[in-house]
Amino acid sequence: MRALIINGPNLNLLGLREAEHYGSLTLKELNQTIVAKFPTVSFDFFQSNSEAQIIDLLQQASDYHFLLINPGGLAHYSVSLRDAFSYVKVPKGVCHLSNIYKRETFRRVDLLSDLADVYVVGLKEDSYYQALEKLLSKVLKK
Repeated sequence: MRALIINGPNLNLLGLREAEHYGSLTLKELNQTIVAKFPTVSFDFFQSNSEAQIIDLLQQASDYHFLLINPGGLAHYSVSLRDAFSYVKVPKGVCHLSNIYKRETFRRVDLLSDLADVYVVGLKEDSYYQALEKLLSKVLKK
């Protein structure tokens, strides 16, 4: 089983950013933990600070059984990202490390949330793990 995990802008700085919001793992450590927790899944990981690269990848997501995206700040304003995400036909999830609904007002909008089959926020690294467990469960039920 193949899965794609996409990380948006500034997530390459995990481990350096505010641990109270984002946890203490680096992106590399997070990816390694995901691989260890889900050994039956073959993961492709992608991180970009470029909206265009993320959109291009979403348009090719049909090669996967499911995908998970942490869109970072793009979640709050990118209609183009929303449009690309809506095009994805495989089971898809959105996660955020921090609870965007308890942060600054401008972060409380997530243009992808209503399109996601699975949506998890505010659990730091556990946001990824829980979202992946739920996505895997959906795929296995098919």
